[in-house]
Amino acid sequence: MELFSEIYNCYYQVLRHLLCTKAPATLEEMRSQIGREGFLESMLSIVPKLESGCWNLLKRDGTLYLSKLSSDFTVPISALQKSYLKALLGDPRIGLFLSPDQAASLGSLLADITPLWKQEHFYYYDRFADGDPYEDEDYRRIFRTLLAAQKNRQYVDIDYTSPQGNRVHHYYVPARLEYSVKNDKFRLIALEGRRPHDMKLAILNISRMQRVTATGQTLAASVDLDQIIRDSYYNEPLRLHITNRRNALERAMLHFANYEKNTKKVDENTYECLIYYNNTMETELLIEVLSFGPMLTVIGGDRFLASLKTRLLKQQTLQAESFLSPHKGETS
Repeated sequence: MELFSEIYNCYYQVLRHLLCTKAPATLEEMRSQIGREGFLESMLSIVPKLESGCWNLLKRDGTLYLSKLSSDFTVPISALQKSYLKALLGDPRIGLFLSPDQAASLGSLLADITPLWKQEHFYYYDRFADGDPYEDEDYRRIFRTLLAAQKNRQYVDIDYTSPQGNRVHHYYVPARLEYSVKNDKFRLIALEGRRPHDMKLAILNISRMQRVTATGQTLAASVDLDQIIRDSYYNEPLRLHITNRRNALERAMLHFANYEKNTKKVDENTYECLIYYNNTMETELLIEVLSFGPMLTVIGGDRFLASLKTRLLKQQTLQAESFLSPHKGETS
């Protein structure tokens, strides 16, 4: 298993739970647990390696599998992992999830550790330069208020400046916080409205929020936030074929990590990925698909293909006009 591509995400948590369970389980039971705790595509990576014995973590007895590890199995943090953690502390976004005391405590514990990398080692050539002000204390305060409200299903009072410059003031229930790599910005997917049956979806850039106040009021337990988001998706998802060369499958899963998706294996080197999206996500999804590379093929749906063709024709026209404009100047 690779050191850093998955070490702090749910793959390791899923495996820890599977391996620390004393009762034997069938493949179907393991698939069910992986589906509950991980992503749908997690099964593509985890189950085949457990079943084949590639990872040599389970004993097989007929149709049952039992962990080779004891229930009290622990792994100490290695020097390499400490170096990785120290590198994460250098990312300005880490302050959004840690209080100043927590950040200071971790910094003290890792004071003598050399970071695995530094922020200046990276050059981002394909994203906008006006990213969110992650080290601004007002921004951090707003982010933490939203994060706490999202975890507790609570209403917040948001004073917001729209892209048109209008001030908007509403009550929202934060449903998800998403990060856009392309824009280097966080956005909030929230539900607007006071009555559960009349709530509608809203997407707000956190950097445009002037003030966020926790109300202490909790959303009714009967409201399914995730289902409301799913109901906003187009009926036909984006359908991609991924040719798994040059580690394309793993890169695609990371590239489209913030979208709800379903991935299955078509043949030895091809995977089909369905990505669910709505109108507010379409433009950015188009850009991300175009930027991925030749290992990805769009095969549906019709709406996305039409939007993709329109965007490509527009780019082609702009490039032609840019090429011809200097020559027009020479002949005038």
